[in-house]
Amino acid sequence: MTLSPGLLAALRAHAEPAPGSGALGTALARWQHLVSPGWLAAWLAELPVAAAPARAWRLIEVGWNDAADFANGHVPGAARLDIGALERAPLWSKVPDDELLQVLLANGIRHDTTVILYSRHPLVAARAAHLLLYAGVSDVRLLDGGFRAWQAAGLPLQPGAPLHPMPCDRFGIPFPGRPDYLVDVPQARQLVRGQQAQLVSIRTWPEFIGATSGYSYIAARGEIPGAIWGRAGRDGDVHSVSEFQRADGTMKPHEEIAATWRDAAIDPGQRTVFYCGTSWRAALAFCYAWLMGWERIGVFDGGWNAWSSEPA
Repeated sequence: MTLSPGLLAALRAHAEPAPGSGALGTALARWQHLVSPGWLAAWLAELPVAAAPARAWRLIEVGWNDAADFANGHVPGAARLDIGALERAPLWSKVPDDELLQVLLANGIRHDTTVILYSRHPLVAARAAHLLLYAGVSDVRLLDGGFRAWQAAGLPLQPGAPLHPMPCDRFGIPFPGRPDYLVDVPQARQLVRGQQAQLVSIRTWPEFIGATSGYSYIAARGEIPGAIWGRAGRDGDVHSVSEFQRADGTMKPHEEIAATWRDAAIDPGQRTVFYCGTSWRAALAFCYAWLMGWERIGVFDGGWNAWSSEPA
C-alpha cells in the first residue's frame, strides 16, 4: 500500500508518540487485538508500533448500506467488505462455509493474515471479527471505537474507491479453523437439553422479559429456556451496547464488563454461548470476552430470530 506524502505526514502528526500497546493496555489478555487510532495511524505511516503484524495484513472497513459514505472518506488504504457477504436473510445467519471461504480468499485473507477491522456502525465490525475468528484467522484486530474514533482523533480521510487486495488461492488450514466459536439451532437445542453451556442473552431487558421482540420482522417474544441475561443497552435500543461501551463507542474497562457478568453468575470458566436477536450484539460480547482471554466461548448464530423460527 502506497499513501501520498500528504497523507503520511498527517498520519505521523497524529500517531502515538511511542510504540504503545492496545487502547486498554497490557492488562487486557489480548490487548494487541484492540488497537487505538494512534496505533493504526503509526502503523499506516510506517512508524514502529508494538505488536506489529508479522506477515501480510489487511485493513478493512466492514460496511452496511454505506458504500457512498466510504467513497466520501475512509481510513487511508482501507478495503471495503459489506456485511451482506457474510450473513443472509431471512434469519441473518452466517452464509454457508464454502461461501464464507470464498469471500475471505477474494479479499486476500488467509489463516495467517493480520486483519484490522473497523466500521461506522459499532456492531458491524464485531460481527465480521467473530466470523473471521470462526473461520480460523489467527490475528484479527478491532479498531477501538471504529470510524467515529478515527474521526474524533482528527485523523485524515482518504476519498475514493476501496483498495482491492490480491486474492488468495488457499486458506492454509482446514476450514473452519474454530468451529466451536459458532453454534447453530440443532447445537443450541442440545445445549439447552443437556445444560452443557451457559446461554447468555445479550439483549435489552424488555426483550429478555418478553415485552417486545425488539425487531419489526420478528413476531415471537420471549427467551430461550434457561438463558442468563448478559445485558446490552440500557436505553432499550436493539443497536445499543452501552453496557459494554463508553458513549464514544470505545470498550469500557474490561474489569467493569467482567463485574457485570460476574454479578449475573456468568462463569468465564464454563462453556459460554452468547446470543441476541440476530447476531450483532452477541458478536460484540463474544469479541470482548475473547479480548479478556475467555476460551470456551461461542455465538449462537441467528439468535432469537433463528430459535423462534423453529416450530419445535
